[in-house]
Amino acid sequence: MANKDDSSESQKSVSSIKSSKYSYISVPKLLSKFKLSKIRLIKKYVLIFIVFILVAVLSGFSGAWLEEHTLSQSQAVLNGSLSNQKQIITSDSQLISEIAKTVGPSVVSINDTINSSGSSTTNANSLNNFGLFGFVQPQTTTQAAGTGIILTSSGLVITNRHVVPVGTTNISITLSNGHTFKNVSVVGRSNNPSLDIAFLKINNLNGQKLTPAVLGNSSAMQVGDPVVAIGNALGQFQNTVTSGIISGYGRNIVASSSSGSGLNLFGNSTSNSENLSDLFQTDAAINEGNSGGPLVNLNGQVIGINVAIAGNAQNIGFSIPINDLKGIINQILTTGKFSLPYLGIRYIPLTPSIANQYNLSVSNGAFIAPVNSTTSPSIVPNSPAQKAGLEPGDVITAINSMPINQENSLDSLLYQYSPGTSVKLSVLRNNKYLTITVVLGSSTSV
Repeated sequence: MANKDDSSESQKSVSSIKSSKYSYISVPKLLSKFKLSKIRLIKKYVLIFIVFILVAVLSGFSGAWLEEHTLSQSQAVLNGSLSNQKQIITSDSQLISEIAKTVGPSVVSINDTINSSGSSTTNANSLNNFGLFGFVQPQTTTQAAGTGIILTSSGLVITNRHVVPVGTTNISITLSNGHTFKNVSVVGRSNNPSLDIAFLKINNLNGQKLTPAVLGNSSAMQVGDPVVAIGNALGQFQNTVTSGIISGYGRNIVASSSSGSGLNLFGNSTSNSENLSDLFQTDAAINEGNSGGPLVNLNGQVIGINVAIAGNAQNIGFSIPINDLKGIINQILTTGKFSLPYLGIRYIPLTPSIANQYNLSVSNGAFIAPVNSTTSPSIVPNSPAQKAGLEPGDVITAINSMPINQENSLDSLLYQYSPGTSVKLSVLRNNKYLTITVVLGSSTSV
């Protein structure tokens, strides 16, 4: 019985242990669990290290690839840029070549003989500063050469007056194809020192077909615009082509045949000096013999007629804007005769200093200065100016709303109209503006 009771007590003890709220773990099992946690921690650090190494390797590879790719792209861009530059240069060259092919047939070489009694025999090579560049051999009877532009298929040609001055004989015109015309006459020459132009006529075409030049709008040209010059350089190299830009406009220069200091003339003018106004300045290389040749835009249109160079500088040439001549050209095409529009005043181009000297309220315009002279009055008797009511002391500031300034002289604006045209003058008189209408007269040529 006693054993049975002991067994029962043992069962109760075990039962009380199982029903206890807390469970106890043995020491060996605790050590085993600690080792397992340590192993897991080590594995975690190893994994992090491996990931770090992989990231570093991949970053290095990516950086190298990116650098190589960037360099490749940069090289491609550089090569592309150089390729584009070459393409642009090639395109410009092709464009100039096309212009030369298009305009070349309209450009002619002019050769003539000039008697010393009607022209200067100064050696062109001894002159400096500004000069007109018809080419003249230093002889008593000189052989001259210049350039001209075909205006009509019937044989009208424009050139500079100093290429064919008074006293010129034996004029011949040679086409770009080498054909020479010897039956050439002078239609007319400007008698105004500020306008160096002349017109010639080929009288017998001998079956040759002429290619007239296309005239452009010179007023649309801006400083920096590309231009091409074509001419009979040195009287020997026909249709020489050079290129450059418009360096300036509204230039006023004096070209003279007198030697020594001052502004001189290359070529054969019938007068000692010429006051040329409202000219284009260009850096396109032009030389003696280029006188009368075209200055053209990139559309192959004539926007100027080459007239002078600065002999004491490099690549400073001057051209007459073609718009200044359109009125005269239209007059010849209409009547067959050369005459200039005529106003009949003697004036001073205004500058700020001149305006201050005469106490004028404007600094641009044409000032009809009062003069006490019966032989050279400021307003010519019976002239269009006098008939219209212009008075000494008036300042003409505009013609048909086109302002007179440093870029557009009174003469250059007048030359855009034909004789007989009615124009409106903006006039400042006693500090009040008036509008005076005048019908332009006609002056004879020489």
